[in-house]
Order: sequence, then C-alpha cells, then structure tokens
Amino acid sequence: MRIFENTNYDFLDKRKFFYIFSTVVIIIGFIVLFTTRSIPLGIDFSGGTELQIRFEKDVNIADLREAMDNAGFSGMELKTMGTERDVLFRTPMQEEGQLVSDKIQQGIRAKIADNNFEVQRIDKVGPKIGAELRRNALFAVIFSLIAILIYLAFRFQFVFAVGAVVALFHDVLVTIAVIAIFDAIFPNLRLEFNQSMLAAFLTLVGFSSNDTVIVFDRIRENIKLFKNEDILHVMNRSINATLSRTIITSGTVFLTVLVLFIFGGEVNRSFAFTFAVGIITGTYSSIFVASAIVVDWKERGNALLLKEKSLRLKTAPKVKKINA
Repeated sequence: MRIFENTNYDFLDKRKFFYIFSTVVIIIGFIVLFTTRSIPLGIDFSGGTELQIRFEKDVNIADLREAMDNAGFSGMELKTMGTERDVLFRTPMQEEGQLVSDKIQQGIRAKIADNNFEVQRIDKVGPKIGAELRRNALFAVIFSLIAILIYLAFRFQFVFAVGAVVALFHDVLVTIAVIAIFDAIFPNLRLEFNQSMLAAFLTLVGFSSNDTVIVFDRIRENIKLFKNEDILHVMNRSINATLSRTIITSGTVFLTVLVLFIFGGEVNRSFAFTFAVGIITGTYSSIFVASAIVVDWKERGNALLLKEKSLRLKTAPKVKKINA
C-alpha cells in the first residue's frame, strides 16, 4: 500500500528554516521548564510515599485535602485516577515501615467515616534510591545514543552516524520542550517524569533511529545509482521514495498511542503523551535534521575539495612549451 506515488517534494531546500524552528522550540521549552518548574518528578525519582486508594463511593478531593491537612500532611498531592473513586496520594515524607501510609489512612477515616476504601498500591522510595534512579536514567539515554552512534558508524559512513545521533539528541530535547510547554499550558494533563516517561524516551530513541536507518539505506543505494547527480537531489529523491512507508508506519503507531493516551488512564498518560510527541519529532528529524546534516556536511566537503583543487592549479608551476 502506498499513499504517495511518485512525489517530488524538495524537502531539504528549506532545511535552514527547520534548523531555526527546532532551535526556537527547544529554547522556549527549556525557558518554560526552568521558570515554571513544570514536569514534576515522579516518586520513582524524587523519593517519598505514594498510595493509590479506591473508595466505595465518589469522594470530594477538597474533603480529602482537609483530612490530610488535619493529619499533618499539609500540601499533599492528591489526584483522581480516571474516576472520582480512585485517588492517588503522594507525599515526600518517608518513615520506618508503613507509618506514613498508616497515618494517611487514619486521617481519611477520621474525616470521611461513611465511605469505606481499599488500598490498592503502596510505593515507597527513599531519597538515595531516587537519586540513583535519576542518575541511571541519564546514563541509559546517553549510552543508548552512544551505542547507536557506533552501530551506524559501522553500517554507514561516519557522517551518517553523526547526523542520526544529532537527530536523536534533537528528538529528546524537542520532546522535553514540548512536554514542558503543554504541562504549563494544560496543567490538568498531570504529566510527570517517572519510569514510564523514561521508557517512552528510550522507545522514541529506538523508533526514531529505525526510521532514520530506513531513509539512510535508500540514500546509500541511490548514491551508487545516481553517481553524477548532486547530493541534494539524491537525498530528496531518497526521502520521497520512503515517504509513503514513513507516513504509514509513523501514522499507525501514532494512532495507537493516541488511543492509549485517551483511554489508558492517568497511569499511562505520561508514557503515551511522551511517545506520541516523540513519533512526530522522530519522523520530522529523520528528514529535516539527520538528512539535512548529511547534505550540509557533504556539500561543505565538496566545496573544500574544489577550493583545494583550484588552489593547486593556481600554484602549480607552468610548463613552457619549446618549439622544435
């Protein structure tokens, strides 16, 4: 099945515009991230105690907040998990055993005695473990990018590997920026950086690199077939040839993740939103970042070779012709 037949779009002619566009999005996103402190850390990375409780009847969050204030948990984070009966309690407090969770349950019973509840999940993460998880998360992303760089350097020319890894860095930064912007504009999304979001980042790195490899494979084939063509034309030809496959693959995965985001509940929301943004940025970067970097690198290399050849011709000693 092909959506686009015999297309001839000049994708790379406007590559400098897309360089600027990506840079602006990243800058705005990180300004929002550092000024509004959006994308809060989940308990996996910040440490604390988290309870997921299901009540028999719908419960008022304001009543629960008052109950927590009376129990000594002023400012505790509370949020519903899809229904008004499922509530997530989160506090940075940590004590021996289950003292914190016991106090939370006592506070609820003292304020809301006519609504029985069941504790479905208790998570407790110490500050040292949270710091270790943050460090390991950073290492996971960095090492995955290094591994991809090494693999692509063996499979393609080094310039292709550099273009792909720069595109992957671009994907991670743009995705973080977009999450920060959306979290600031739509706080009801309740996005947070937890292990699910980390999994989404690692998944989008793999997904984006796969898409880039498909494009690069066609570019490598066409460079051999069209040796006399300009590199820009060869690259555009290759991108157009893989356009249908890219749109179908990315589109179907995006629709699946969109359904997960809408119907998957709050637990899966961070993963689904992050991966959905990553699919868009990964597809975009395969064309306008990875391929564009290869074009600029190749054109610059060709320009330097022509300049060097021209200088050699100018400085070469002239041979005088002697008539017999």
